[in-house]
Amino acid sequence: MSQFHSLRVQEVRRETPSSVSILFEVPAELKSDFDFKAGQYITIKHTINNEEVRRAYSICSTPHSGELRVAVKEVADGTFSKYANNQLQAGDNLKVMLPDGRFIFEPSSASRNIAAFAAGSGITPILSIAKSVLEKESESNFVLVYGNKTPEETIFHNELQRLKEQFPDRFFLHLIYSKANEENALKGRIESSTVNYVLKNKYKDITFDAFYLCGPEPMINTVSEKLKENNIAEEKIFFELFTESTDTETIEVAEDGMTQVTVLVDDEETSFSMEQTKTILEVALENDVDAPYSCQGGVCSSCIGRITEGKAEMRQNNILTDSEVAEGLILTCQAQPTTAVVKVDYDDV
Repeated sequence: MSQFHSLRVQEVRRETPSSVSILFEVPAELKSDFDFKAGQYITIKHTINNEEVRRAYSICSTPHSGELRVAVKEVADGTFSKYANNQLQAGDNLKVMLPDGRFIFEPSSASRNIAAFAAGSGITPILSIAKSVLEKESESNFVLVYGNKTPEETIFHNELQRLKEQFPDRFFLHLIYSKANEENALKGRIESSTVNYVLKNKYKDITFDAFYLCGPEPMINTVSEKLKENNIAEEKIFFELFTESTDTETIEVAEDGMTQVTVLVDDEETSFSMEQTKTILEVALENDVDAPYSCQGGVCSSCIGRITEGKAEMRQNNILTDSEVAEGLILTCQAQPTTAVVKVDYDDV
């Protein structure tokens, strides 16, 4: 289930002082397997200091470009991000899982108006979506509000400027800086007033067909709430967090606090007893089950399984819809069992 392929790094390109983009060489025999949709991510696995790390990174290239490229921003406590920014070189090999994710855009023959709000490295999937809209839907327009601290720290700044030049009548870029005063840029952060500026001022005569949001949780919550206040239907709002959510629920456990769990992965069943205070994925990995996972923080969708018997509750859920949860789907990295017996099928998702 968690199948990784060894891919050679073709290029490590410096994007900002604290970020790089990584271009992979995909062998001809794997090209169809690595087909992806705009907005999806890949999971990278690598051993650093004798410890295996897995990280999910959104693809910034477009499906029609023939490239598989991701961007990695260095963070203070980021094991892989530090390695990628300071040690990774062209010619190195990394283990890469096939593209995944539900934050996607698929081009059509329609004429649409699409808006996006991104902050920091949240631009990565948004860039893929924006270029797909502009290059594949000749009558569609794209509005992007992109927040950063300074121009120097703005990932893909030059590429976005090139898009403005290439599509002057269809791509509308609004940069916003929290620590710099720049001509033709907004000052501050992406807030409720920013959303009102887009909807009620700058583009008041335009009806938007979809909104794509990617960045830290507070920004996404603020933008989503303000969009809804402006009568934007929830089904038109798509978002993806790039950090683990801080909004978690405390789950009550049974008196004895134990559950007998059976998981099905690649047609192979494994059973184990676990404490209800832990997550199903956590204990599955402790029992050497090859369950799929990446972020372990409820941000990606790699670990989805289906409950076929018993019940489990998630500490947080920013990915699955209510109908999917009703069908039995769970994020196993967030799911704690709440019944004496639970069965999870990773194959039927």
